[in-house]
Amino acid sequence: MSVALRLHRALVPAVPVPFRGKTLADDALQAYAKWMAEQPVVGVAVWAHTGRGPHLTQEQRDRVLHIWRDAMPHKLIIAGVNSVEMAKAAKRGGADALLAFPRPLDPVPYHAALARELPVIAFYLYEAAGGVAYDNATLHGLFSSTEVIGIKVATLDSVMTFQRVAALMKEYSGKLLITGEDRFFGYSLAMGARSALIGMGAALTDIQAAMLRSFFGGDFGGYVRLSGICDRFAEVAFADPIEGYIKRMLWAAAVEGAIPEDACDDPWGPALGPGERDKVKRAVRDARAARA
Repeated sequence: MSVALRLHRALVPAVPVPFRGKTLADDALQAYAKWMAEQPVVGVAVWAHTGRGPHLTQEQRDRVLHIWRDAMPHKLIIAGVNSVEMAKAAKRGGADALLAFPRPLDPVPYHAALARELPVIAFYLYEAAGGVAYDNATLHGLFSSTEVIGIKVATLDSVMTFQRVAALMKEYSGKLLITGEDRFFGYSLAMGARSALIGMGAALTDIQAAMLRSFFGGDFGGYVRLSGICDRFAEVAFADPIEGYIKRMLWAAAVEGAIPEDACDDPWGPALGPGERDKVKRAVRDARAARA
């Protein structure tokens, strides 16, 4: 089965990397991968923005990919890349597809070069995280390639941009519109997303998978209820400073019992204020209580 077919109506968490200080917490990463392998997901995305792919050393990236590939031998591994060299490393490590970090110059040839290695998912990322505001002409150019199987849209707070991309995607029935919209996850499905590759999926994973099943299964009462649970959690996890969401998702994973409490550092993230961890703990517990 093709990567695109496997992604259809499925959840792919963009997973963070647990650190202790500036040292990759190998034991925590292995525990996390084993935990995630038991969740109702079709696979995971490594080296993405949530996984700090461009910041990791190649040795760290190789180790991360190896651990996830070993834990999920039959599931999809999508690797975030920003160069052909990273794409080749992803292919060597057993990745199934690539998530192409945005590039402002010559994006169409760049995607074509990556596609010589593995199927490519384009990435519309909000500019504060290093993204590029691709215009419609650029998107048409990207989708002219058969190797570009879809696009992940993560604007964070621009419903209008998501609507523009969703409208354009109606011209490409064979391409996947993949949501990365943590702050309006449920609404993005209603607007046409047919898959989710999302940082919020790093924790409370089963709740988000259940929301997808409810929506695509026509259980709209369940979908609305679960969407509300996700939205309330996202308000806490994806708050200012936004780059702090990676540490918050690690905290959330620790509450879930997926990683140790002491392996929740993000060396590249901002300092978070006192009491923030308690807010995340409450948000996870509230979500679990509401789901029950």
